[in-house]
Amino acid sequence: GEQLEKYKKYYAWLKDSHGKTPEEVVDSVKKTFGLIEQLDKKYDLLEVDSAYLCSNIEWAFKVWHEQPWGKNISFDVFCEYLLPYRVGDESLSYWREMYYEKYNPLLDSLRMSDSLDIENPVVAANYLINKLPDKWHYYTSTTPYSFGHIGPEYVQYLSGTCREVTDFAVYLFRALGIPCTIDFVPVRSYVNAGHFWLVAWDKTGEAYMANFPENLGMVRQNWWYRWDDSPKVYRYTFDINKELYEQMAKYNERVYPFWSLPKFRDVTYEYAYSFEKELAIPLEKLYKNESKGKIAYLCITNRDNWIPIDWTEYDAGHLAFRNVRNGTIMRVATYENGALNFLTDPFYVDKQKNEQHYFSVEGDTQDVVLYAKCNIEGENMFRDRMIGGVFEGSNQPNFAVKDTLFIIQSKPDRLNTTVRSSSNKEYRYIRYVGPPGGLCNVAEVAFYEKNDTVALSGKIIGTPGCYQHDGTHEYTNVFDGKTWTSFDYFEFTGGWAGLDLGRRVRIDRIVYTPRNRDNYIRPGDIYELYYCDRYWKSAGRMKATVDSLVYKGIPKNALLFLRNHTRGVDERVFVYEKGEQLWK
Repeated sequence: GEQLEKYKKYYAWLKDSHGKTPEEVVDSVKKTFGLIEQLDKKYDLLEVDSAYLCSNIEWAFKVWHEQPWGKNISFDVFCEYLLPYRVGDESLSYWREMYYEKYNPLLDSLRMSDSLDIENPVVAANYLINKLPDKWHYYTSTTPYSFGHIGPEYVQYLSGTCREVTDFAVYLFRALGIPCTIDFVPVRSYVNAGHFWLVAWDKTGEAYMANFPENLGMVRQNWWYRWDDSPKVYRYTFDINKELYEQMAKYNERVYPFWSLPKFRDVTYEYAYSFEKELAIPLEKLYKNESKGKIAYLCITNRDNWIPIDWTEYDAGHLAFRNVRNGTIMRVATYENGALNFLTDPFYVDKQKNEQHYFSVEGDTQDVVLYAKCNIEGENMFRDRMIGGVFEGSNQPNFAVKDTLFIIQSKPDRLNTTVRSSSNKEYRYIRYVGPPGGLCNVAEVAFYEKNDTVALSGKIIGTPGCYQHDGTHEYTNVFDGKTWTSFDYFEFTGGWAGLDLGRRVRIDRIVYTPRNRDNYIRPGDIYELYYCDRYWKSAGRMKATVDSLVYKGIPKNALLFLRNHTRGVDERVFVYEKGEQLWK
């Protein structure tokens, strides 16, 4: 519908938003164009005409034959990874000619090169990436509507998720005769999201990958190959995977929607440094419940949900999955009456020992102390940027003469870290100075006198200018009382934030908060802890009064999940071992 197409202007507005949040841009789109009501459903069989298909075919053959790297592209590769007239479900347009005229001149100097291997598609791809005039990507998963693929016009703004950016690369490369496709994981390990990335091949057939707009690198040398734990990797195809479809159809049951019309194939083995050729589930680990399903699904977690990412025949005598990467939490289920029927407890396969470990609730219990609801290991960059940070006191506004109150020597592991001042002197001016290379990343700082429960206040002083150049991450955030706002200095070194107290004060203690994504325990919010005992069972709700929660009598060896009922959706499963939350 026309209104849906207008909504796609969101991606252009986002790229030129000048400091507005994605949510603010979404509001602008809805206010400008009104709410989407009724949309028309149009069928390709009635909409796609022969002239459009012929134009696409002619342009695909044109670039295949005219580009010097085309001689190393087989007809089969051409048909699957260069010829397709669309990526997915986007509206049809004459995108090949548009992209060719706009971007092909960037390759003129390559085609005339005597030093570069101009017959190698990957050389052409990386050359093209480096020549793009604008490669800045505005990343956000926020959208005003569930678009699907947004099409060739708006992906050029390089705003949105990894899907939009990768779609742009596919249009770009195919329009210029470089075969490519999209590899993906339905759900990643350790995070609540899938991921898409670009794949292309050199003239020998070696696979290269890139999180566009990064350069393509050999798959076998990429960190994803060795370190990522996502169990399965798939490759989008234009054609339906008829063999897979027929294999599942013979069981004559409703399959999980991901496999209802499979236009992908399994390429896990191409990314599998540590994997199981056959992941056999011990029969004694299966629940004793009845199941009518004939297909068993291997599932991994997305928040407190379980998402099927692989399948096999459900045979009570032998249950095994093929080519599964090790390391992440999984469990087995059938799909019956539109819901998952679990067959096992959660488990993982150790990457070093290749041993299965099951998180089964047993008789023993333990007390747990929780500091976060989601994987703060993903925020190590922010936490590391506080190591070496210094708190200083002075009686001169320019801090020409200053004393050190405290030096941060380890990354913080909770929302609020309290330390004692090492100085007995009194100071009018106090501040936090970020370490070299840390952009003075800090969310909140509070200084206290002895026995006081209210932080000292004064005139906020510091180095103006934030990395975003829009006023959203200035030094004033450090003393606004909001742990979810932060300072992000525009230079790597030299930033600081402090207070002019207006009088001399002896500092007793300091409380500081690292820059964060608001996943720590926030005082005042209401939380509920769950443990997995076949299904999620509640251990009770609790209102946080400090930056931690204490739950007593929680089953040992249980998979846990902490929900914040007050705000936010970033929540991740974990286990509690040796007094620590270990994210899975």
